[in-house]
Amino acid sequence: MQDTKEKVVEQIQEVVKDDIWGSIKKILDYGFHFGEGETKIDITIGLILALVVSLIVANITLKWIRKFSTRKMDEPDKNKFISIFKFISYVTYIAVFFFILSSSGVNITPFLAASAALLVGLGLALQDLFQDIIGGIFIILDKSLLVGDIIEVEGKVGKVIEIKLRTTRAITRDDKIIIIPNHILIRNSIYNYTQNRRTTRESLTIGVAYGSDVKKVEELLVKAATVHAGILKKPKPFVTFEDFGDSALIFNLNFFLNESFKAPKIKSDMRFNIDKHFRENNITIPFPQRDVHLFNTTINS
Repeated sequence: MQDTKEKVVEQIQEVVKDDIWGSIKKILDYGFHFGEGETKIDITIGLILALVVSLIVANITLKWIRKFSTRKMDEPDKNKFISIFKFISYVTYIAVFFFILSSSGVNITPFLAASAALLVGLGLALQDLFQDIIGGIFIILDKSLLVGDIIEVEGKVGKVIEIKLRTTRAITRDDKIIIIPNHILIRNSIYNYTQNRRTTRESLTIGVAYGSDVKKVEELLVKAATVHAGILKKPKPFVTFEDFGDSALIFNLNFFLNESFKAPKIKSDMRFNIDKHFRENNITIPFPQRDVHLFNTTINS
C-alpha cells in the first residue's frame, strides 16, 4: 500500500515537473518567426535571453582579462593596452553574437553575406579611418613612438603628449597642438629626436673674420656654452673648424641637451652670449664681402 502511494506521488511530481518545464519551454519559444525553410528566422524570448546572458558573461570575462593583463603595467602602457583591448572587445562581442545565433538554429549565412558586403563598402568609404586604427595598433604594440618623444612631422617639431587608436597628439614649440592621423606615422619617414635616448646634440655655425686668433675663438665658444644652465657639462661642448669660407672662417659649436624641445630658445641665448664674448675680445663676425674690379677700356674708332 505504501509503495503504491509513493509511486502515485512520484507520478504526480513528474507530471507537475513536465508541466512546469513545458510551460517554461513555451514561454522561451514564444516570439516572432520570419521566412520559411533555410531562410527562416526565429526571434524568441529564449534566444534574446541567451544573447543577453552570453554578452554579459563575455563582458565580465573581458574585464577580468584586461585587469589581469594590466596589473603590472605602467600607466602609459596600460592606457595603450586598453585602447587596443577596446577594439578586441568589439570583435569578441560580434563573434559571440553570431555564435549564439548559430547555436540556436538561426541560419547566419545571410547575415555574414550582408556583413561582408557592408564591410567592403565601409572599407572603401572609410579607408583612411581603418588605416589610422591599424596604424595606431602597430604604434602601440611595437612602441615605435612613445609619449614624451620629440618628433618632426612635415616640417613641424612637436612633443608627443597622447597616442590614441586613431590619432596621435603632439604639442609644438609655440604651444600649438598637432593632431596627426596614425597612418601618416607608419607610412612616412618620421624624425624622432629622442627615441634612442633623451640626450641630443645640437650645433651652431659661426663665422669670424680672417686673421682672428682661432684658438681664442675656440676658447670663447666653449666658454659661452659651458656657462649656460641648459647645456650639459658631460658630454662636454666642443668646437670644430669647419671651413675657410668666402669671407669668414667657419666654426661649429657642438653641445648636448637633455631637452631638445627647448633647443631654439637655448640657441638664441647662445648667440647673445657669443656676440657678447666676441665684442669683449675684439673678435669680428664679418658680413659677406665681394671685391669688384673695374677696368677702363678705350675703344678706338
